[in-house]
Amino acid sequence: MNIDLKKLKELINRLNVPKILIVGDLALDEMVYGETERISREAPVLILQHTHTNYILGGASNAAHNVATINGGNATVVGIIGNDYQGEELKEAFQRANINCDNLIAVDNRKTITKTRISGSCSQSVTQQIVRIDRQTKGAIGKETEKKIIEKVKKLIPEHDAIILSDYHLGTLTDAVINTITEVARKHNKIVVADAQKDLDRYQGVTSMTPNLPDTQKHVGYYLKEKADFILAGNKLIDETNAQSALITCGSDGMVIITKGGKYTHIPVFNKSKVFDVTGAGDTVTATYTLALAAGADPVYAAIIGNIAAGIVIKQFGCATTSIKEILNAVPSSIKIEV
Repeated sequence: MNIDLKKLKELINRLNVPKILIVGDLALDEMVYGETERISREAPVLILQHTHTNYILGGASNAAHNVATINGGNATVVGIIGNDYQGEELKEAFQRANINCDNLIAVDNRKTITKTRISGSCSQSVTQQIVRIDRQTKGAIGKETEKKIIEKVKKLIPEHDAIILSDYHLGTLTDAVINTITEVARKHNKIVVADAQKDLDRYQGVTSMTPNLPDTQKHVGYYLKEKADFILAGNKLIDETNAQSALITCGSDGMVIITKGGKYTHIPVFNKSKVFDVTGAGDTVTATYTLALAAGADPVYAAIIGNIAAGIVIKQFGCATTSIKEILNAVPSSIKIEV
């Protein structure tokens, strides 16, 4: 089946119109860089001479960053930070990215989710990550915090065209929060897309979901190799959640869309080239897929746009983003998909 490139480009040009609400586990990526100096006398470890530190939006924050880069800042986040230094850095990172962060909830007994990556380099070698330090509070949020999130999403959903549930399973998206979002979204005819790694049947009433292949296989309990396997798995996800479609990302094998009724579409990877870093590519797919759905695309065309966007960011280091111009420039001269 050949794709209408004119229609595809028209949809890409409309990605800057929808307003997107992102709810989930907001995180900060702290990137610390230094030059290798010598081995410490205190222990057999490297001493790095610090050169600079970058603060990057990670976790659900990265999904918001992808949305904001593409749609010119029509992105709002709802989530939790701690009353700590990292929380202030996260707010500043949101502001630099032109993301509305007025609805963050500061919680005294929780840490701002932070991944600190320390990387070093010699004068004649590439930079290499040496260690990663994670700061996070495990366990569900308290009832009072849950109530605050619910109050905020009830107010914000009518003002947005679509909602992304970005679940890194660190406590923000409780059952009550998910159910409230889907109920209010249904009342106001809004799109809801869930991006999660496990417990996929929790997302009752979403419009679509974007699990990757390993997480889908783990959920359904068998390997997905043939077309029939994907249809069976997609139908299971749709039946469990009453979703309209399921987008299963398959890495170098592209992605598969299953829509209600069992319609199967396989979308290959476009513009294959050397992969530099796949970090955050799933957030890019979810962000662009949601934007495209909200801009009027059907799930297949939305998935194609997400596929093209992911092909751009994996050529960059760390949690990267893209733009409408870059997506348009990356559209292949022809696109053929398998149905």
